[in-house]
Amino acid sequence: MIPIPGDLHARYNRDSAGRDWLASLPGLISEALDRWQLSVDLAPGAEPWNGHGALVVPVLQGGRSAALKIAYPHEEALVERHALALWGGRGAVRLLAADAASCSMLLERLDASRWLQDAPLDEARDVWGAIMRELSIAPDDRPEWLGFDHVAATAERWSDELPAEWERLERPFPRWLLEAALEVCQTRGAVGRRAGKDVLVHTDLHFMNILGTWADDHPGRGAYLAIDPQPQVGEAEFAVAPILWNRIRELPRSNPATGLRERCHDFSRAAGLDPEAARQWSIAREVENALWYAAKPRHGGDLARSLWIASTLAGRTLDDLPPAHELPEPGDAIL
Repeated sequence: MIPIPGDLHARYNRDSAGRDWLASLPGLISEALDRWQLSVDLAPGAEPWNGHGALVVPVLQGGRSAALKIAYPHEEALVERHALALWGGRGAVRLLAADAASCSMLLERLDASRWLQDAPLDEARDVWGAIMRELSIAPDDRPEWLGFDHVAATAERWSDELPAEWERLERPFPRWLLEAALEVCQTRGAVGRRAGKDVLVHTDLHFMNILGTWADDHPGRGAYLAIDPQPQVGEAEFAVAPILWNRIRELPRSNPATGLRERCHDFSRAAGLDPEAARQWSIAREVENALWYAAKPRHGGDLARSLWIASTLAGRTLDDLPPAHELPEPGDAIL
C-alpha cells in the first residue's frame, strides 16, 4: 500500500468529493501500474511526492525512471495532458502516456530535490525567461488546442464576477483597487482578442513548478523544466504574476515596492515580454486572488500578500498592511 502524504489527505478530507477521491487512489494507482506495466520505485517507508492537487509516485517502466501522476479531477488537471503533448518536452516535462478517465499521466522523472525556488534570483530570472520563450508556442491545427480557455475570456468573466464578489464580501478593500483590476480586464481582454498574439500560457509558472533535470537523461535540453501548467491560450504576459507573489522576502528591504516592479520588468524582459502588459495582468490576477482569500477566514496572510502586490503594482500601496518582509509566502496563510 502506497501511503498518502499527510497534507494531501488533510486537503481532500474536508468534503465528500475529496474523501471519495482519496478512497479511490489505491485502486487508481493499481490500475495505472497494470496499464503501463510499471513498478513502484519508493524506498521502504518513503512517501510519494505530491502537489496541491495530485499524487506523484516514482516508478520504473522497463528499468526506465518515470513518474506516475494522479490528479484530483478539476478543470486545469483535465487539460494538462494536452499542453504537455503540444510542448513535446520543450521547456516542460515530457508526457509519456495519459489516461483521461482517471486523470492519470505517466511523465518523465525530474529531480524533485532541485527546483528554481532555491536558485539565486539572477539565475532564476534567466532560467524562467528561457523556459517561457520555449513554452510560448502559437496555436496550430492540432486538436489539443480546442480544450483550452482563452485568457481574454477569463478577463471577460472577471469583469462580471469581481464586482459581484467584492460586494458579497462587503467590500474587503478599496474600490479604486477593484476598478484598477476591472480596467485591466476590459483593456487587456479586448487587446488579447484583437492582437493575434495568442500562445500557450503556463498560468502557474512559479519557482516551485520548475524542477531540475539530469543531464544524462535530458540531452540537448535545459537544466530545468516546467511542470503543472494550468494552461490557457492568450497573451504570454498573463504568466508573469506567479513569480511576483513568491519569494517576496528577497525583495530589497530598503524599497520593496520598487523591487517588486523591477522584478516584473526584469523577468518580463528575460522572456521577451512586454513589462507593462505583465504589470497590468498581475494586478488583475492578484485582485482575483485577494477576493478568493477574503472568502476564506484562514487565509488572512494570503489576503494581505495579494493586496500588497496588487496595490503596489498599481502604484498606491494600501495602508494598514504588514511590511513586505513580514508577508507570508503562499501556503503560510495566517499572520
